[in-house]
Amino acid sequence: MTNLLAIGGLSPMELIIIVGVIVLLFGSSKIPQLMRGVGSGINEFKKGLKEGDQPDGGPAKPGEPPKPAEAKPAEPEKK
Repeated sequence: MTNLLAIGGLSPMELIIIVGVIVLLFGSSKIPQLMRGVGSGINEFKKGLKEGDQPDGGPAKPGEPPKPAEAKPAEPEKK
């Protein structure tokens, strides 16, 4: 019978020991800040993936010619 709690071949006792070591290293007050940072990093990563998929500002897909840049008229210098 396989253990549903085993992640990557680790038993539940090994996971408890790893969590205990992390608490000892970082302290209980730093762990929420650490998890908040990980969560915001994941959100930024997902946001970047979504921006890359948008056709208006994203990079060209393979096989598509690059879009020409819009030329702005030059303004005369004011003296």
